[in-house]
Amino acid sequence: CVQGLCAERDFKVVHGGFSDGPVRCLRHVPGTRCVVTNDGRSSDLQLWDLGGDDSDVIRRTGSIRGTSASQTGTRIAAPPSAPGRVLHGARSSDVRLTHLSTGQTLYKLAVDSAEPLTSLKFVGDAAFLACCSDGTVYAADTRTPAAPRVSPPPASAGESLLWWADASAAPQQSCWKVVRVSSSAQAVVSDLRNLGGALGGAQLDLQTAPCRPGDVTVSWAPALDGCFSVSGFGGLVQIYDTAGWRTAPQDARPLFQHRGHVVPSRRHDDSDPASVTVHAWHPERPRTLLSAASDGSVHVWDWVEPEAG
Repeated sequence: CVQGLCAERDFKVVHGGFSDGPVRCLRHVPGTRCVVTNDGRSSDLQLWDLGGDDSDVIRRTGSIRGTSASQTGTRIAAPPSAPGRVLHGARSSDVRLTHLSTGQTLYKLAVDSAEPLTSLKFVGDAAFLACCSDGTVYAADTRTPAAPRVSPPPASAGESLLWWADASAAPQQSCWKVVRVSSSAQAVVSDLRNLGGALGGAQLDLQTAPCRPGDVTVSWAPALDGCFSVSGFGGLVQIYDTAGWRTAPQDARPLFQHRGHVVPSRRHDDSDPASVTVHAWHPERPRTLLSAASDGSVHVWDWVEPEAG
C-alpha cells in the first residue's frame, strides 16, 4: 500500500510495471517481447514480459538463479539471432548461456580465473567477448567447449586499474575492433583477430576516476566508423574519434561532450552533482544517444561535430 492505496484494490496498471528492487542491468532478447534484468545486488536474473499487441503492461514472468555471490551485479548479453537464451555472469568463472524457458545451461565458459566482469558482448550469433575488470578479454564460442582465446591486460605503468571494453559492430568496417578504457583514462584499440596487439591508443580527457566495475559504460557507435563513447567518469558523456590514433601514447580530446546531466536538478545541488550511470546509442540514427544519471534524469540527445556547427 502507498498512503492507503493498494495495487489490486484501488488502481490498475495499464502502462509499464513495477519492480520489487532496483534495475541495474537490462537487456532485450531479440525476436521476443522479453527483457532480462539484474538488480545489482546478486547474480540472479529477473524475466519480464512486455505484453502483447493489445497491452503494454510489463509483468514479471520468472527468474534465473545466479551461480555466485556478487556485490556488483551480473552482466547480460543476448545473441542477435538466437531468441530465447541469454549469456550472463558476474565473474569470468561463472559465465554461462541459459535457455530462458527451461533454465537449462547450454554453455559454460571454461576458465580458471574469477575476475569480476565489466561487460559481455556477442560478436555473432555464437561468438562473444567476456571483458574482465583487470583488462583481460576472453574470446569464446558457445558452439564448442574449446578453451577461449585469452588476451592479457594492456600494458600500463604498474598501476592497479579497472578496465571496461566494447567491440564494434559497424557494418562499414572490414574487421571487428575492441576498445578498452581504464580507470586512469587510458584507451587501447585492438583488432579482434589479434587482441594482444594495439591498432592505436590514447590518454582520454576524463576527470573523475570511478572505483566500481559497474560504474562505466564504453560503447562503439553502431553507425559511425571509428567513434566510441564513454560515461561514468562524473556527469559527462564523451564521444571520441579513433581515426588517426597511433600505437604510441597520445592525448585525445573528445569530439563532443554531453553536459546536460551536470546541470543541478531539484534533487541535486552543486555539492552533490549527478553522475551518468549508463548510456546507449540509437541503433539506426547515427548521432542520437540516450543517457541516464544518478538523479533519475533520462536524456535523449543528438550531437554534432564542432566544425559542423
